[in-house]
Amino acid sequence: MKRIVQILFIAILIAFVIGYYFKWQEDHVTGDKIVGIAVIVSAFVFIPLFIYSRSKGKNIQDYMMTKENLDKMNDKKGENTENQ
Repeated sequence: MKRIVQILFIAILIAFVIGYYFKWQEDHVTGDKIVGIAVIVSAFVFIPLFIYSRSKGKNIQDYMMTKENLDKMNDKKGENTENQ
């Protein structure tokens, strides 16, 4: 999955460069289409794949503000002030 995300990122960067090259060469319609497709692919394909690959195997409860996590933070805060 990591390799797929890397390849897709490089392909999107290349598409941006090619699109702006076409725009620079006075073919604005083709350049706009290439840049637009790159933006759509990055928004609807790359970003979800990247988020999925980075969050795979992690517990979402560890990052949520639940009552238990707030109690843990308050306990740690109390321990730090007592040591000083």
